[in-house]
Amino acid sequence: MSSVVFAGTPSFAVPSLKALAGDPAFEVVLVITQPDKPVGKKKTITPPPVKVEAEKLGIPVWQPRSFNRELATLHSKLATRPDYLIVVAYGQILSQEVLSWPTIYPINVHASLLPRWRGASPVQHAILAGDSETGVTIQVMARELDVGPVLAREGIPIAPDDTAETLMGKLSTLGADLLVKTFTSKLQPQPQSPTGITLCRKLSRQDGVADHASMRAEEIERRVRALHPWPGVTMVLDGTSTKIIRSSLSASASSHPLPCKDGTTLHLLDVQPPGKKPMTGAAWARGRRNR
Repeated sequence: MSSVVFAGTPSFAVPSLKALAGDPAFEVVLVITQPDKPVGKKKTITPPPVKVEAEKLGIPVWQPRSFNRELATLHSKLATRPDYLIVVAYGQILSQEVLSWPTIYPINVHASLLPRWRGASPVQHAILAGDSETGVTIQVMARELDVGPVLAREGIPIAPDDTAETLMGKLSTLGADLLVKTFTSKLQPQPQSPTGITLCRKLSRQDGVADHASMRAEEIERRVRALHPWPGVTMVLDGTSTKIIRSSLSASASSHPLPCKDGTTLHLLDVQPPGKKPMTGAAWARGRRNR
């Protein structure tokens, strides 16, 4: 049985934690996750999804503000170093000292087919770029972000209506299955290909600003699918910054056509004007006519 310390934070990491905890080949001795944080308008202090799941599984949880600076604290929590440190969307860049801590490997589940989309937002960037395929890579972690040797990769197609949320759901399940399956045979790390490298940075609110006069409908539609719910996409319509919740390249009974660059047309399915509840594109258009 291999001992594992698991580091992860959002719901994307939960299937991997459950898969490891449910496999008799592993003993998850500790879960490391980000501190609880205020959420929503009322700023309710909320634990991360991985903490909630770890407590259900009866696994001890540690929530350091900085794993790197507080590594020494683990000596009082664990009698011995683990065989593996397995990291899934933890949310902190780890030092070489931390990566050298497990006795065998530090391993990461990354939501892209490395070396494509190394970085913080691979799922969103795959949609933004119009990729037809993405996937999951199990890699041995290195100090430089997402450059480590590959243990396994598995791809899936990106559906025309996939959003970042739906695609993350598929990849989180795929990653959990591939993670456990990778350990059924001898681990043989392989260097990443030196070609096909692309990088993706952390998203900002500015990424969600769209302009139908200077952007084609296809580009805006991909942006809406990639960036909802955060940072979300807004466009200035009738002089007002309006949130675009859903859009399409095809018309429907409840949509409204919006002319875009090069004669292309974006069909607004669901929008939210400032200070109002979400509404269909057709309802928004009727409101414009009735003013």
